[in-house]
Amino acid sequence: MFEFHRNKEAYFQYQYLTARDYIIPFVLKDKSKDEIRTVLEIGCGEAGVLKAFLEVGCTCVGIELSSARTLLATRMHADAVASEQIAFINRDIYAIDPDRDLKFKFDLIILKDVIEHIPDQERFIPFLRPFLNPGGVIFFGFPPWQMPFGGHQQVCRSRVLSKCPYTHLLPRSWYSGLLRLFKETPQTQKGLLEIYATGISIERFERIIKKSGMRIVQHKFWLLNPIYQYKFGRGPFEQLGVINVIPVLRNFVTTAAYYLVRI
Repeated sequence: MFEFHRNKEAYFQYQYLTARDYIIPFVLKDKSKDEIRTVLEIGCGEAGVLKAFLEVGCTCVGIELSSARTLLATRMHADAVASEQIAFINRDIYAIDPDRDLKFKFDLIILKDVIEHIPDQERFIPFLRPFLNPGGVIFFGFPPWQMPFGGHQQVCRSRVLSKCPYTHLLPRSWYSGLLRLFKETPQTQKGLLEIYATGISIERFERIIKKSGMRIVQHKFWLLNPIYQYKFGRGPFEQLGVINVIPVLRNFVTTAAYYLVRI
């Protein structure tokens, strides 16, 4: 496992810098700062992404399933929590009624490195509609399933598996056996096999958006994910134009896809 996956403070900083330097400018190509006042992040973790939005004056809410990560996020944003500029909810989003449970709706919803973890994405994406204000948008950032580490195998404790690309594309039984062979913990095996079941390609994502009656406002594909600049000191590099337009192939060599979607 790469050390930054254990170091929550470092990973928080990487998420913050990526949001500040890349996600916010991407969103602002379509929306002005005055149009983005309320922000919801689903699967916020420690909420490094939301720190960047707090700095530009947004009021934020983070939803996170992990109680430990919610507690850490609350501690790391103690001042903003005290001033009510940010709030955290430790609950499954399906258990939240935005009209009953939230004080306001949102100009922007963020799902960064989250949609590939969520089962039944065809149900989930349309479920977000009532959380948005009129004219609101949704940001999705995700690694296409077929990309070198689309299975998130970089979280493995085995140095061999954590640095070995494309192993997640093996048949499920082979992949599961490989995780057992290298003695990954049951928790790691369970998490990686869940991603095996839910990982999403560029083409399937776009089909779901279209089927949901939503519209893609803009997109950008990255050959080297912007966060790699902070994790590894490499990149970022946008995907080559000739690769951008070749369906399926681009999934194997695009390490991050950014989308902005409107109802």
